[in-house]
Amino acid sequence: MDRMTRYAASYMPQRAPLEMAPQTFSSVQVSGPMRRAVRPVNWLWRLAAFIPTIGLTAYLCFSIKMYLDVGGVALFEAVALALVAVTFVWLVFSVNTACLGLARTAFVRSRDAARLPIERLNSVALLVPVYNEAPSDVFGNAAAMLKEVTQTQDGTAFSLFILSDIRDPAIAAQEEAAFAMLKSQRFAWAEVFYRRRIENTDKKVGNVSDWIENWGAPHDAMVILDADSLMSGVAIGQLVDALAADPEAGLIQSRPTVIGAQTLFGRVQQFSNSVYGWLLAEGLDSWSQQEGNYWGHNAIIRTRAFATSARLPYLKGRKGSKRLILSHDFVEAGMLRRAGWAVRFLPRVGGSYEETPQTLIDYILRDRRWCQGNMQHLRLLAARGFHPISRVHLLQGAMAFLMSPAWLAVVILWSFVGGATDTPTGYFSATNPLQPIWPEQQSNVALFYLLIVYGMLLFPKLAGAIVFGLRRDTRAAYGSRLVFAGSMLVELILLVLYAPIMMVQHTLATLLALFGRSGDTWTPQNRTQRGFDWATTVRFHWIETVLGLTLLSGIAFADVSALILPVAISLAAAPLLSRLSAVRISHIGLRILRMDTPHTLVEPTIVQSARLERAWIKSALAEQPPAQAFAAE
Repeated sequence: MDRMTRYAASYMPQRAPLEMAPQTFSSVQVSGPMRRAVRPVNWLWRLAAFIPTIGLTAYLCFSIKMYLDVGGVALFEAVALALVAVTFVWLVFSVNTACLGLARTAFVRSRDAARLPIERLNSVALLVPVYNEAPSDVFGNAAAMLKEVTQTQDGTAFSLFILSDIRDPAIAAQEEAAFAMLKSQRFAWAEVFYRRRIENTDKKVGNVSDWIENWGAPHDAMVILDADSLMSGVAIGQLVDALAADPEAGLIQSRPTVIGAQTLFGRVQQFSNSVYGWLLAEGLDSWSQQEGNYWGHNAIIRTRAFATSARLPYLKGRKGSKRLILSHDFVEAGMLRRAGWAVRFLPRVGGSYEETPQTLIDYILRDRRWCQGNMQHLRLLAARGFHPISRVHLLQGAMAFLMSPAWLAVVILWSFVGGATDTPTGYFSATNPLQPIWPEQQSNVALFYLLIVYGMLLFPKLAGAIVFGLRRDTRAAYGSRLVFAGSMLVELILLVLYAPIMMVQHTLATLLALFGRSGDTWTPQNRTQRGFDWATTVRFHWIETVLGLTLLSGIAFADVSALILPVAISLAAAPLLSRLSAVRISHIGLRILRMDTPHTLVEPTIVQSARLERAWIKSALAEQPPAQAFAAE
């Protein structure tokens, strides 16, 4: 197939191929330079992450078992104990990670503060793979980033590539028009290119691989950006300098901050990311170290390291079919590390941004796509050569969704605790009439478990908020002490309301993925603020609604425990809460309900620049007559 039959539109430089070496999960070829031994202090961080997690989980499970041992442990209670153990271990690990984040923030300065580049990176490519996105947003962000990069450049040449997989000829025509506008701006020290594939082979993975195999050779590194990614020139420069300073690093990931949220649900995500996300990020860096993770965007990658070690093989599907690895980023990080390249995380790099789905349904639809890919990680836990920490990342990706079925099972089991022992005949064991079983015993267990769960869920939030709140500049950045505390309370209440709905939806997504019923669709993310009508919303949430009404009926008319009343109310009200999630709150008068963050109160320069560039391109495109691009058939 010649080049013009592979690409519907191509405004690219001369081809400079870079071969991507085939990889398998059964053999490893080490090509990276990592040879240094792990320092004792790094082992201490890892021991502090995992040993207390295991120990505290064992203690909590033993304590609950002691409660259940009165009268013997029935099958019902044994199943409940097993589910408690599964849910506890990841909760404890999250709390422990937050504690390490606090310690790291207090006692460890940025490890890149004193590093100087060993060798300069001569050429860095900024890659923006897109599929069915608004051209004005994509090219507006690109223009803003190029302007900042060229103002802060220090000799490194940058090239920005818009790599489109759009199938709609009308949108493709808009992309080409937007590219012409971007190209006309003439950025110093940077070039702009655009390519649209006819065949969207292997989705984003294939899009990036196609660029490497055809144009990757001249570039020392590539910064991967999503359609909603935005990075300041300083942030990009910090990633470039960090990679230049560490010849063993194959990938360096920044921590994106959520921006652009206008709706109730979007503001919940944005506020949580701003106030608490940094704490877990610091904790993650404390134990991941040179075996970090990759989130698919806002990261810099050494081009040749990726080409020699991270070409994804296919998974075997049913009847010998080949299955693409969907959540590719975690796997690519593991493959880079097993080949001898360090994968690092820089949680303190500022100016790295992303957007979030604006409504509950859009958030769930995105998670369904992620769930299908993360379930594939379970098949790769035993892959040859992966570092143990890389396997932890893969397991975490799967457990992020597998936890929901476990939580739901615990809720259903505990909903029946205490009801069957209200009569005097329930005070004694049928096998041993001389041994009493007090009616309040199981209710105490449920309450004990509930308090621990809520305590561990709240700890990272409270710790992050307290550390933030103790600093005067932080309180000012969020408006005031009162506004900050009020916003935190509103966000907490909304999280409690939405968590049961997410639990049920993640359970459905997990079951569909495990049974191969998710399909292999490639649906673009809806980044608008539009909600869904009542009919669509009710159809989408009918399972939660039925389950919630059933639990409420059980509480009112049967022996279902009242401890799960908050969960039942949330599930029964799922359609209403889903509709509320799309309400625009960014301009309401009551400040605590807006859940403002520093980036909404004082707009960063790069965000302001991107907003203006988006508006300019959108306006210019609207004035042009309809055009027809080369159809990608």
